[in-house]
Amino acid sequence: MPPSPSLPLRRILTLPPALRPRAFSILSRPPPNYPSHVPLTNLERGTLAITSAIGSLLNPRRHDLIAALSETTAHPYFLPRLRRAMLANSTGRRILRDRPRITSQSMRLEDLRKLPDNTVGRAYAAWLDREGVTPDTRDPVRYVDDPEEAYVLQRYRETHDFTHAITGLPVIIEGELAIKAFEFANTLLPMTGLSLAAVVRLKKAERARFFEVYGPWAVRNGLRAEEVVNVYWEEELETDVGALRERLGIEMPPDLREVRKVEREKKRAEKEAERKTMGG
Repeated sequence: MPPSPSLPLRRILTLPPALRPRAFSILSRPPPNYPSHVPLTNLERGTLAITSAIGSLLNPRRHDLIAALSETTAHPYFLPRLRRAMLANSTGRRILRDRPRITSQSMRLEDLRKLPDNTVGRAYAAWLDREGVTPDTRDPVRYVDDPEEAYVLQRYRETHDFTHAITGLPVIIEGELAIKAFEFANTLLPMTGLSLAAVVRLKKAERARFFEVYGPWAVRNGLRAEEVVNVYWEEELETDVGALRERLGIEMPPDLREVRKVEREKKRAEKEAERKTMGG
């Protein structure tokens, strides 16, 4: 990564020439630091942050905009903090050293589906099947300059679905907001907090449910839980999912799909009763 110009001069001078900070323009862009890397000027980074924030609010399904927002707002403070948290943890250090990737090739779902029902791997595979997603849906990191910090953010993205799986929260907007609130309290990544602006898109009952139930659950658990970025998920596939939640300090939230189902049935019964009353 070309280091920040704010680094002390004595430290800059000890770096190899290729890593020393240098100004550039769109006409003289430096070579990428890793395969998917796109170096940006400060103006480009700021513009991309603003436009992706607006676009992702208008259309929360635009995962490319959400990815760009996460990358352009994670520096200079939050992504380095998350990297330091991994370096301070023995498991986090191993993850950074090994740099495992979560893909459909590394996570063979046909094998995970054969694990006992109470295991992390079976819960993960069942959640992916239920929600209709795969391990390959995460965008590659592009706009983070430092290769190791880019991996930290990639790891966060690829393990996001494990957090969904062990909490049971679905990918519908209510579930995503609860997970983002949990992750914001747990990681402090700005994108996870900025994503909560989408709460304005919820219906009145959904918004009330978020503020009364799932928001408080997310903040409480995100703050007290161990940082989930330090979980070596590949080594926990046969772990009892309840035991892992207990070890991490995460309590199960109310089943959101069941809550919504009960709410729909209640409204249907009320409408039916009203129709009979009107007909009578």
